[in-house]
Amino acid sequence: MIRLYVPFATHFLLFTMKIAKEFTFDSAHFLKDYHGKCENLHGHTYKMRVTVKGPIKKNGLVMDFSEIKRIVNEKVVDKFDHANINDILEHSTVENMCVWTWKQLKPKIPKLVEIRIWETATSFAVYNGK
Repeated sequence: MIRLYVPFATHFLLFTMKIAKEFTFDSAHFLKDYHGKCENLHGHTYKMRVTVKGPIKKNGLVMDFSEIKRIVNEKVVDKFDHANINDILEHSTVENMCVWTWKQLKPKIPKLVEIRIWETATSFAVYNGK
């Protein structure tokens, strides 16, 4: 058996790392105050990445991925999936989705550092709370 360990294990809290978990959900929306194809109701398969930063704890983890999954599903994915985002946000842009998601998650995940949501494979927004 191979055992991995952090060098200088007594100083494990000195190591800071980012970890991320990705999610997908299918939602409909339309853009208000916009003139073009997207003013009509349409849908996307969104991809979302939630990034957390913190010290590596004694157990070798920054945060348990299963805990991230539980919180994100409860606070965000379960609300957006197979829903009309306009029922949640007046202006249902991917930019506003990032800010709304941050506000839902930050109280439950204090080490949250970034939300990234893809509307398509090549178009996304990033929010870091600032």
